[in-house]
Amino acid sequence: MNITEIRENDTIKLVIEGRIDTINSTKLQTAILQSFQKGKNLVLDFERTDYITSAGLRALLIGQKTAASKGGSMKLVHVSQMVMKVFEMSGFAKILTIQ
Repeated sequence: MNITEIRENDTIKLVIEGRIDTINSTKLQTAILQSFQKGKNLVLDFERTDYITSAGLRALLIGQKTAASKGGSMKLVHVSQMVMKVFEMSGFAKILTIQ
């Protein structure tokens, strides 16, 4: 998995490429938490992400809670159909902001 950070004014965009699994989910979690240290609005671009495990969902949940505690936002964009199915089956589609 590769993560590219793009700053756009007061928003940080993380472009995530590849699979999010148990092995690399801590890399995603670290990137999310570091982004919230730099700003309070975060966009996660999932266009090039084709798979996510429960460990990846945990990283997103931590990100969502961090956004709420800082009065910021975290939204996911370009979510593939496969990843969206995981969000729906796990109930995460109801707690994450997905566009």
